[in-house]
Amino acid sequence: METHISCLFPELLAMIFGYLDVRDKGRAAQVCTAWRDAAYHKSVWRGVEAKLHLRRANPSLFPSLQARGIRRVQILSLRRSLSYVIQGMANIESLNLSGCYNLTDNGLGHAFVQEIGSLRALNLSLCKQITDSSLGRIAQYLKGLEVLELGGCSNITNTGLLLIAWGLQRLKSLNLRSCRHLSDVGIGHLAGMTRSAAEGCLGLEQLTLQDCQKLTDLSLKHISRGLTGLRLLNLSFCGGISDAGLLHLSHMGSLRSLNLRSCDNISDTGIMHLAMGSLRLSGLDVSFCDKVGDQSLAYIAQGLDGLKSLSLCSCHISDDGINRMVRQMHGLRTLNIGQCVRITDKGLELIAEHLSQLTGIDLYGCTRITKRGLERITQLPCLKVLNLGLWQMTDSEKVRDCSDFARWSCLYQPSTFGTM
Repeated sequence: METHISCLFPELLAMIFGYLDVRDKGRAAQVCTAWRDAAYHKSVWRGVEAKLHLRRANPSLFPSLQARGIRRVQILSLRRSLSYVIQGMANIESLNLSGCYNLTDNGLGHAFVQEIGSLRALNLSLCKQITDSSLGRIAQYLKGLEVLELGGCSNITNTGLLLIAWGLQRLKSLNLRSCRHLSDVGIGHLAGMTRSAAEGCLGLEQLTLQDCQKLTDLSLKHISRGLTGLRLLNLSFCGGISDAGLLHLSHMGSLRSLNLRSCDNISDTGIMHLAMGSLRLSGLDVSFCDKVGDQSLAYIAQGLDGLKSLSLCSCHISDDGINRMVRQMHGLRTLNIGQCVRITDKGLELIAEHLSQLTGIDLYGCTRITKRGLERITQLPCLKVLNLGLWQMTDSEKVRDCSDFARWSCLYQPSTFGTM
C-alpha cells in the first residue's frame, strides 16, 4: 500500500515543518488547507523572530503572528508609528529596533504609554536620536526588562543610567557601547552607589562598556562593589582604565569573561593583579595592549590556568613567554596570537606539544613562522580553525610545498576571530 505525505497526521507535519527556515515555513502554509493548519501550529514557530518592514497598514499581520505564537519581532525599517507594533503584539517578548535611525523620543513615547509586562528584551542599538527621555519611559513601563541594548546611542548621559538603575531591577544584560557621555557617576548609579536615588541594577550578569572613553578606575571600583554577580565585562577601548583598576576586579569570583582589548594603559602589572586574585576566568582578551608581554604569560599560567579562551593579538610576546604559559594551560581551547611578530616555529612547537585540546588558533600576521611550525600545529587532534592570513613562505618553500599549503587552506578556512 502506497503512503503519501497527505496521510501524515497534522502533528507529524508540524514536526517536519519545524525544521524548515522561516521562508519555507510560509511557503508550506500556502500549499493546501491541511498544510496551512499544520504550519500554523505554535510549535513550528517556537523561537522564531519576525523581521518586518513597517511601511503600510496590514490588518492581518499581527493576528497572523499571534496565531503562530510568535513573540519576537525585529523592525527592519520604521515608516509607521511604533505604537502600531505594541498595540498589535499584546504578548511581545523581544523587540529589536536596531538601526532604526528615524526613531525618536516622541515616537517611542507614543508607543510606551502603559506597562508592558511581557517584554523581556529591547534593542535600540544605533537609534541615535534616543535620549534620556526615552530611558525614563522604558524605566517606567518596561519593569520586567532583562536585556537592554543601547550600543551607539550617543545622546545618553549619566541621568539615563540613573533612570535605568531606578526602574529596571530585573536587568541582566546591558550594552552601552560607544555611549560617549557616560562617566564614573553613571556606573555608580548602576552599581547602587547612590541608593538614595536608585537601588541599582544589582542583578546584572553582562555589561558592555566598550569605547566609553570617560570611564576611569573608579568605575571598576563601583562595579566590583555593587555588581557582584557580573559574569561578562567588556571594557575594550576604554583608555581611561589602568592596572590599578584591575586590582578592584581581581576578587570578582563570578566573573568569567573579561575583555580589555586596546586598553592602552594595561600592562604586565595589571595582569599580575588579575592572576593573584580570586578570579575564575574562562575568557580573557588583552589584544593590542602593547604593554603586555612575556611576564603576563607567566602570571596567567600561575593564577588564570582555567582559561578556555585567550587573546593576545599584537602583544609583545615571544617564544619564551609561550614556554612559560603552555605547561599549565592544558584546558585552553582558543588561542589568538595574530600579529605577534616575535613568535617563531619554536613557539608553535611548544603549543602543539602542550595544548592538545586546542580547537582554534589565530596566526594572522605571524611573519616569522614557516612550514615546519605549521606542520606541528596542523597535527593537533582537536584543531578546527586555523587563521593564516598574511603568512608568507620563503621562495624555496613556495616552489617545493605549494601543494601542501593549498591543502591546509582548504582544511582550515581563514576566519576572523571575534572578541568576547
